[in-house]
Formats: sequence, C-alpha cells, structure tokens
Amino acid sequence: MTGEAVNMDRSVCVIVPTYNNARTIAEVLAGIKEYIADIYVVNDGSTDDTISILENIDYIKLISYDNNRGKGFALRKGFGAALADGFSHAITIDSDGQHSTEDIAVILLHHEEKPDSLIIGRRNIRADGMPAKNSFANKFSNFWFRVETWQRLADTQSGFRLYPIHKYSKTKWFTTKYEFELEVLVRSQWSDITIDSVPVCVYYPPTEERVSHFKPLRDFARISVLNTFLVFIAYLYIFPLRFFKYLINNKFTKIVKDQLMLHNENPHKISLAMGFGVFMGITPVWGFQMLIAAFLAHILKLNKVIVVGFSNISLPPIIPFIIYFSYKTGTVFFNSDLEFNMDTMRYLKSQMMDGHFYKTFNEFGYSILQYVSGSLLLALAAGSLVFVVSYLTIGFMNRAKSIKSR
Repeated sequence: MTGEAVNMDRSVCVIVPTYNNARTIAEVLAGIKEYIADIYVVNDGSTDDTISILENIDYIKLISYDNNRGKGFALRKGFGAALADGFSHAITIDSDGQHSTEDIAVILLHHEEKPDSLIIGRRNIRADGMPAKNSFANKFSNFWFRVETWQRLADTQSGFRLYPIHKYSKTKWFTTKYEFELEVLVRSQWSDITIDSVPVCVYYPPTEERVSHFKPLRDFARISVLNTFLVFIAYLYIFPLRFFKYLINNKFTKIVKDQLMLHNENPHKISLAMGFGVFMGITPVWGFQMLIAAFLAHILKLNKVIVVGFSNISLPPIIPFIIYFSYKTGTVFFNSDLEFNMDTMRYLKSQMMDGHFYKTFNEFGYSILQYVSGSLLLALAAGSLVFVVSYLTIGFMNRAKSIKSR
C-alpha cells in the first residue's frame, strides 16, 4: 500500500520504543508513515547509532533520555506524551523489523469496529524461525494471564498492539521492563476493557541478525514476581469483588440457574461443586479460601462460580459459629478445656516471653489442633451433606420438570 492509506483518524498515533535498533529503525518508521502520520519514537538510552538516525528524521516526535530504563518505561513515556497531545489511542510496534507495518491497516480496521477495545496483533507462534525461548515465554505468559483473569489469549507477548490510552490516564503502573506488557493486559481486563486480537505477520531474521535485549534469567525472575503479586490481587480482591457485585445484581437462585444453563452440567457435578465450595468455606485457611477454592476447582474441572459462591459460607456473621462448632467437633480427636478470653491470651503471652514454649504448646497448642482437626471434620461433614441434599433436590426438580412436560 502507499501513502493514500494514511489513517485520517487523528485520535490514533503510533508509539515506537527503541533501544539499539540502528539497523532497522529507519525502515520501520518509513513503513509506519504510510499509514499513520503521528509517530512518537522513544529512544530508551540507545548506545549505538540509533539516536543520530532518529535526529535526522523530521516527521517523528522524538523522546530521548540517556540511560536505558526498560521497554515498559519507554511505553509509559510514550503514553504520557500522546495523552498530553490529545490522542485517545496508540498503536505500539517494535523497532526490530519483526512486525509488518502493513498490518497497521488490519488493526485500524478492527479498531473501527470495536473502538473501545485493546487490540493485540496475534502472531503465529508456530511460525518457522520463532526462537524456542520466545515460544516458551509466550506460553508462560499466556498461562499466567489466564490464571489472573480467567480469560484465554493466544499471544500475550506481542508488542504490536492498539491501546485505548485515554482509559489509563489515572493508572499508576508497577513495572518498567518487559513485564509491563503483561501488567497492562491484566489490569486492562480487570478494568473491564475488552481485549481482542487479530492475526498479523511476523518475521524472524536469522540468528546472527537478531537483536534481542531479553535476559531470560533476570527477566523471568521479574515476571515471576509480578505474577505472584497479580495472583494475590486477583484472588484476594478482584475476583471476590466481581463475585460480590454479581451476587448483588442477581438473585442467588438465578445465579445457580444461569450456571446450570451455561455449562449444561449434570446434577452430580453441580452438587459436587456446591459441596466442595462449602468444604472450602469451612476449611481453616482464612484469607485464602476463595483463592484455593478457585484453583482447586480449576484443577478438578468443577464450576468455579458455584464453588467460590458456596465457599462464601464463611461470611463474617457466620464465622463465630463455624469456629465454635469446629472447636467442639475437634473433641473427637482432642479434649482441651482451654477457654479463649483476654486473661488466657495474656497468660500465654507471658509464658512465651519467658521461653516456656513446651508448656505453652501443652496448654494452647492442643486447642489449636483441636480446632483445626474439628474444622476439617466439620467441613467434610457439611460439604457431604450439601452434596447429598443438592443432588437429591436437583434430581427431584428434574423429574418433576420431566413429568410436567409430558
């Protein structure tokens, strides 16, 4: 295509982060100019001839700084500059020549259909020439994105994207390196920004011509730290909040009915999900019940919404009763007469401060063991009861419905 295809929508610009890409940067920018005139190039502390090449290109807006700060930092600088100039959307494309600038037209066409979406240029990860470390990194990133959002994406590592940057004007980002591209995807999904993808071409040059700044050990370590952080936020805040809003906006019976119709599951699996949810709600892993319940539901292929919903049996008004009956149920295994009150806690604290650990365990530890063992037994009994009752109830309802339809 030629210059006639230049984008006329002045709300979209292009941001090109670059670091030591002197061999390819000029050609990439010339290709971009055929489609979009507003181009921001962020020189991330290049030490080769990149900066001298960029200073001689008059149709770009150059942002440059001396020290290499990372791709995420460069993208954030580009976002800020584009927002300050009034752009609402930005296409990002790498400067190493791996992406075909002709695919900008494909992304713009999809943007016209879905103007509020974040659009990813989806590469063929099975393409000939794709380095093994790239393929592994992409699968690794795809897996954690799914864990953190419950959404499946085929290419979370592609740097060829269109961002609705106006929706990030007040966002405080955590990261500045390669992991930023995963962070922005996860947090966009959490903010209910639709994420779509379109197929794009990709070129992997011969090994001797490739320029890569990815440091596997260091960068994977940072990505792992980020994923750990995001998982905790997802399961301790994002998913519980979403589920709470879901409960507020829907009657509980409607929720169960929706899940039955959505997944078309048999009574056995639905009842098992209910019983397992109650089991997890009573199990003594306070603060992590929904996180563990959702993870195990995924492993066991149970309906996650129903499992997490029924794990909420441990709501604040019910917690004292769960603790009390767990403690009493534990007398099957232990029989501690210790009462939990302020005098007892002060006594135990003084014993610990004096170094009487064995005596403290004798007086207090067995009470903890009594509670833990009792809660597990109570959880098993309550979960089993819910499974049996729900299985019989669903079966009865199905039979009644079958008779009525005759």
